Amino acid sequence: MKSLLFLLLSSYLIAQDIYSKAYGSQQNPAVVFVHGGPSGNATLFEGTTAQKLADKGFYVVVYDRRGEGRSKDENATMTFKESFEDLNQLYNTYHIKKAHILAHSFGGVIGTLFTNQFPEKVQTLTLAGALFTQQETYNHILKQAKEHFKNDVAQLQEISKIENLDKNSAAYRKRCYEIASKLNFFNMPHPTPESKNLKTKYEASEFYRNNIRNHNSPIKFYQNEPLNNLDNTSILKEIKRKGIPIFAVYGKNDGIFSGRQLNSLKNIVGEKNFNLIDNCSHYLFLDQQDEFLKFIELKLK
Repeated sequence: MKSLLFLLLSSYLIAQDIYSKAYGSQQNPAVVFVHGGPSGNATLFEGTTAQKLADKGFYVVVYDRRGEGRSKDENATMTFKESFEDLNQLYNTYHIKKAHILAHSFGGVIGTLFTNQFPEKVQTLTLAGALFTQQETYNHILKQAKEHFKNDVAQLQEISKIENLDKNSAAYRKRCYEIASKLNFFNMPHPTPESKNLKTKYEASEFYRNNIRNHNSPIKFYQNEPLNNLDNTSILKEIKRKGIPIFAVYGKNDGIFSGRQLNSLKNIVGEKNFNLIDNCSHYLFLDQQDEFLKFIELKLK
């Protein structure tokens, strides 16, 4: 009896440690948003898009993974197993039997693995600017950086140092993305009045003030998780064989992905289930929110 009580109490405490919130009517189809990271959170999506997606007729659940963002937990391990526990806890908390998984950036890796392991819990999987062939992404970033900085000796030396790092390390990942930022790979090329207004409202909101980043998350992930720098191509094909629809929506100007990668993904999910949005980078629900919401509403309904 004491053991059972301990397990129940542990589950309760885990649930309490995870920040989450639902938008919309519980009678509508459930959409669970899986944020990027490690060291990410759902504040940008929640502060700009969650309610608007709910207004389209969905029950939208957002959360920050254990140890990341608003879900502070010094004992979090940052492993995929722990991420699955968090997702399963959300299903229990919000009484969800089956949900549409909407996964952004690194959340795409988690969403893909979760869908493959728990297919009975997933209605559809949507990859939104999501990672799926990680090492190929890092290779593409460094290749583009070499071309861009071909006349800059100092930057070329920096790129060479990155290439010589352990590719299964937090430092390698961090410095690849730092180079990507120098190349403006995460920025919308031509901001629209709508995107500027959305960004301004977000930066004045409580969500922006709670944009908490745990910079130890990537270090813990690479220390504790043996599976990293994954190529999920075969897993996506397996999910499709299981009969779960996969949708993919990406920014045409999201510089971290090569044309070859995106064409490969389009071939897996099917042309009708794939969309590239013009004048749009990594944060497509901020850059081109209307187009993003149209795609999600059309495919998930």
